[in-house]
Amino acid sequence: MSTFGVLGTGAVGQMIAGKLIDLGHEVLMGSRTMDNEKALKFAGSFPGKSFNGLFADAFQFSDIVFNCTHGVASLDVLRSVGKENLRDKLLIDLSNPLDFSHGMPPTLSICNTSSLAESIQSEFPELKVVKALNTTWCGIMVNPGMIGGGDHNTFVSGHDESAKQRVKEILVSFGWMEKNILDLGDLTAARGMEMYLPLWLRIWGATKNGAFNVKIVS
Repeated sequence: MSTFGVLGTGAVGQMIAGKLIDLGHEVLMGSRTMDNEKALKFAGSFPGKSFNGLFADAFQFSDIVFNCTHGVASLDVLRSVGKENLRDKLLIDLSNPLDFSHGMPPTLSICNTSSLAESIQSEFPELKVVKALNTTWCGIMVNPGMIGGGDHNTFVSGHDESAKQRVKEILVSFGWMEKNILDLGDLTAARGMEMYLPLWLRIWGATKNGAFNVKIVS
């Protein structure tokens, strides 16, 4: 059994937290306030296994934290935690910098020459940031076998090789085939991972179905 922190109380955060609990781990779901209704309800559903707290509590609870916050808020969330609480922590960044301020479809608030993951790493060098799971619907993140027999690809990127290896092990525990976890290299690869989202959203809009993924065939 391990402990994990999860930032964010939305569908992605709850899906990730639920999977971790199913695997026998303990989870603290962090939010802006101690009385967050979604976090309290989730914690109450898994007594002794799930806990709620502030964003900073998620980092104090575990050395491995999933960022499932809205991408446009992620930097502010981490600023609220404080750099002193981030030292040597592994942040698995699932978020995308989607800007809905002008309606649908959203644009990317960061792209081309940088990415949200790189922005996080640059501002918080104390963190070990690994980009992962941001290119699929949350149901597939934790249950890749629900489509195509699980034979499709997911991607990781990051500067720290040992951190990426730990993330790959977690993905395998989620059901991803090791051969299908494609390491794209250092964290600059997160630019492409995040810029896939405009295409993902168009496919979702055309098919009215988010349960799809890509498979690399060569």
